[in-house]
Amino acid sequence: MKIRIIFFIIFMTFASFLTSFADDEDMQTEKARVLSVQEEQVEGEFAVNSIQHVKLEIISGQYKGKIVESDNILEGDSVYDIPVKEGEKVVVVVLEEDGQVVAHIADYARDSYILYLCIGFAAVLILIGRLQGIKTIATLSITIFAVFKIMLPMILSGHSPVTVAVMVAVGVTAVTILIISGFTKKSLAAAVGTSLGVIIAGGLAFLVGSGVKLTGLSSEEAVMLLYIPQGIQFQFKDLLFAGIILGALGAVMDVSVSIASAIEEIYKANRSLSQKELFISGMNIGKDMMGTMSNTLILAYTGSSIPLLLLFMAYETSIIKIVNLDIIATEIVRSLSGSIGLILTIPITAAVSAFLAKRGHGEG
Repeated sequence: MKIRIIFFIIFMTFASFLTSFADDEDMQTEKARVLSVQEEQVEGEFAVNSIQHVKLEIISGQYKGKIVESDNILEGDSVYDIPVKEGEKVVVVVLEEDGQVVAHIADYARDSYILYLCIGFAAVLILIGRLQGIKTIATLSITIFAVFKIMLPMILSGHSPVTVAVMVAVGVTAVTILIISGFTKKSLAAAVGTSLGVIIAGGLAFLVGSGVKLTGLSSEEAVMLLYIPQGIQFQFKDLLFAGIILGALGAVMDVSVSIASAIEEIYKANRSLSQKELFISGMNIGKDMMGTMSNTLILAYTGSSIPLLLLFMAYETSIIKIVNLDIIATEIVRSLSGSIGLILTIPITAAVSAFLAKRGHGEG
């Protein structure tokens, strides 16, 4: 699970640096510093409660150093309002109107604190893991590159999301395990176990998802893909299954590497153990991990749906309606197929590890 958590931390930090998003050629998104704020209360102006007259200094892009003024309208809506204070950094949309540079506040600038967190994370990795920590950072960089420079562009150009996701998952697995553990029998066993585990998870999700008629359009982001300028006709169910494959990868890899490492250490301690005994030892270790890792995987998906679950509880929605909603069925299929793939990774990895450990040594 730690690899999955690491992936998403780095994902959120560096996505903006690894992808290019098309903006209107007349608009630029930049960062600015709030120099001063004067707030004016407004009465009877529709839903407007107040207006902040803000002086901004643009601190990035071609307008860097430019001082501009902007009216920040506040409507008393905590979801959409962006109240600012002097000294804060914000994201602004900059454009030229009648020869004048105009800036509109779009959001808070959050990247600095996220960068600090990532630096702290990397420092802890290196401090605790030493060489392994450096290797982990390297594998994370490769994973991010694979997702943003290989997988997403290929899907956006019309390739099958499932095929691309499987290809990237297998590639990331192989590279990650080779960098962390080197080319060993343990690495091979872990790579085989992880690859088969995520393929099983994706295949199961595909079969069940087709049976329960999942649309793949349960999120707003998926619906927005219908209107992207590239005009690609996505198979949204395939996008869903590709996401399930990628989402299960971290937890499955964690289990597979742990079992392969444990069997290797057991065999080093007692080379007289038979292949069957090594397999049983691996299964016993896997059983201890099975409950906690499956629980972790399911809770990870459930945790992201807490606001929705609270809405159901607040409005006393019937269980029949809840379970049959596309968005809920999607999350159930996602979490359970991922968990089944994880569980089946245990015997696969244990069998491959035991076989490779005894290969060339007889049954002892």
